[in-house]
Amino acid sequence: MTVKRPSKADFLIAAQDHGYHLSDAQMASFLSLADETLSSYEAIDALYAATVAQQPPQREYSKVADTDNLHGAWYVKTQIRGAAQGPLAGKTVVIKDNVSVAGVPMANGSLSLDGYIPAEDATVVKRLLAAGATVVGKSVCEDLCFSGASFTAASGPVKNPWDPTRNAGGSSSGSAVLVALEEVDMAIGGDQGGSIRMPSAWSGIVGHKPTYGLVPYTGAFPIERTIDHVGPMANSVRDVAVMLDVIAGADGLDSRQKNPPAVACVAALGQGVAGLRVGVLREGFAIPGVSQTEVDAQVKAAVAQLQSLGATVGEASVPWHSGVALDIWNVIATDGAAYQMLQGNGYGMNVDGYYDPDIMSYFGAKRREHADALSSSVRAVALTGHYSLKSLHGAYYAKARMLVPELTRQYDEAFKHFDVLVMPTMPFVATTLTAADAPIEEYVHSALNMLSNTAPFDLTGHPATSIPTGLADGLPVAMMIVAPRFKDALALRVAQAYEQARGPFPKPPSR
Repeated sequence: MTVKRPSKADFLIAAQDHGYHLSDAQMASFLSLADETLSSYEAIDALYAATVAQQPPQREYSKVADTDNLHGAWYVKTQIRGAAQGPLAGKTVVIKDNVSVAGVPMANGSLSLDGYIPAEDATVVKRLLAAGATVVGKSVCEDLCFSGASFTAASGPVKNPWDPTRNAGGSSSGSAVLVALEEVDMAIGGDQGGSIRMPSAWSGIVGHKPTYGLVPYTGAFPIERTIDHVGPMANSVRDVAVMLDVIAGADGLDSRQKNPPAVACVAALGQGVAGLRVGVLREGFAIPGVSQTEVDAQVKAAVAQLQSLGATVGEASVPWHSGVALDIWNVIATDGAAYQMLQGNGYGMNVDGYYDPDIMSYFGAKRREHADALSSSVRAVALTGHYSLKSLHGAYYAKARMLVPELTRQYDEAFKHFDVLVMPTMPFVATTLTAADAPIEEYVHSALNMLSNTAPFDLTGHPATSIPTGLADGLPVAMMIVAPRFKDALALRVAQAYEQARGPFPKPPSR
């Protein structure tokens, strides 16, 4: 492909952005040099097409009629059968629609990507199929995944399975709802601020955010590479553990992975909690102006059940968990998403590993074409992040990143005294769906006002499991179990012991 050469007008814009003052002669020289350099771009284009590029496979898929999609959770349906045998043989899996399934349309909840068809399966999809799963479709997620509620997707709101007037949680909203309704056995979700755990909590299922770097993010649409996670969601701890064993491990392509150790989550499930030290995180409860008393009480009752099973329970404290952690996350998520996801068209630059140039090109064009249709939460990040990067020069992102080690140290200090930390996943039950035309402040606040307990662990990388404990006002409440990094099996072991003691969780009344 011939690469279009820049005009003088193009370079005037670039010069203004950089603060250059160029004479006509200088401008002509730089345009001539650009012509030479861009010939290398053309050579790379031809070489990539000949050696790396793939064509999407022919896979059947279908849109779902509204009458068969009452909760707005399906994006498309498929029937991609995996291996004849394996730990997931006979299991149906839905894939969050920010994760590539080759030959199947992908929207990432947004008009800015709608219609894109990946040429290659994400690593987690390859591993699920190799383990015998059947991929039955893509689930609706929030617009570019930037919402903890479920009203921002371009296709419309995803409705809570317990009360369709309420949020299902986001951004893996469709994944949680389809699992809760038992339309699928299990699902893949993604998590940058809690987006596996939050919809799991509000929809009444089990969700696990793996240790950062344990599961390859390869082939999933990024937000910010230092907080990107992908992981399993299901109705039981065992199914989540089986999924995690299947999808964990380095793939040699994801720069987030630094030789993660092997995990054996299923093997540890039956070990119980006798002798384990459970820390009730003080700062995760009674959050001023946020926490709901009945939610706190239910989670403490769940902790008492763990104590009755032989665990030792005490109070843990992480001073920065309350307030400071969320401030750090706000800066990293705002500047980082503006720089990588938006200005960097998803993948950004400057690290080795896997890139998808087709999706970068498609999204780069479409996000401008449909700019005014992006959710207010995405546009708030775009505008504030652009201002910060241009006027504050990225220094506050750097400051926030330099504070993450201290935040991490505080949790690790708590883990010297406790094996796991527990707290409510969500400090309150599912909220009422916000209207698409709500005032911008209301829209953005209601999309992001529930991250207090989940977002810190996207910064520190600790694994965290959300498991339902009961109902408050007829809506699910969940406990979050956090373990030291790469001790995912421990968090799931505690969750399994609690699940067995709790007994079967009720099903949504809409079934």
